[in-house]
Amino acid sequence: MQGFLNLNKPSGMTSHDCVAKVRKLLRLKRVGHGGTLDPTATGVLPIAVGKATRLLQFLRSEKAYCATVKFGVITTTDDLEGEIVKSTLAPQLTLSNIEAVLPNFLGKIEQVPPSYSAIQVEGKRLYDLARQGKTVEIPTRVVEVSSLEVLEWRSGDFPELDLAIACGTGTYIRAIARDLGAVLNTGGTLATLTRTESSGFCLKDSLTFEDMETQLQQKTFSLLSPEVA
Repeated sequence: MQGFLNLNKPSGMTSHDCVAKVRKLLRLKRVGHGGTLDPTATGVLPIAVGKATRLLQFLRSEKAYCATVKFGVITTTDDLEGEIVKSTLAPQLTLSNIEAVLPNFLGKIEQVPPSYSAIQVEGKRLYDLARQGKTVEIPTRVVEVSSLEVLEWRSGDFPELDLAIACGTGTYIRAIARDLGAVLNTGGTLATLTRTESSGFCLKDSLTFEDMETQLQQKTFSLLSPEVA
């Protein structure tokens, strides 16, 4: 058996957890994923099976997300999983304020990855260093954001903004949420994240683990061919 699985990753599982579960369900060892998603994030996680794992490095880099940014909150991880470092009411923030600064986040931009991330500094993962309480200088990286679209705005003491984001590989949506809050002087963190597209795979065509298990029981499950992917 070889090919690709367009998996709709559930919240609460790491990308590695998903690979392990696919291995168990298919009773195969040669399984890998194309593009890590944070444990709390949901959505498209391309999974390669068998000889298709050799093609992971050739998958297209384009990705798209639906993200919710919560303003007035700063956390250690740049999402709601971390400890709250600062909380400030931001009822004065308006959608017009946000739309005025969004162009700063388009195109090729410099971005500092979150301190809790898999980026390596001096041979060690940032999240390992952060958990040890060690502070290191995180190098800035150039990433590319091709589009930012406002989907919904909810005003209040801790306003929330839903964004559709299309970007290249290596872009941290948590960092966009953090930096957007910093530019607006309110603070900001990522509240929710769903990947809607990755390397040509779309959320509307994805399978949940429940879908996969049902199809396996009914003997209707099949992988996508490398040509389709």
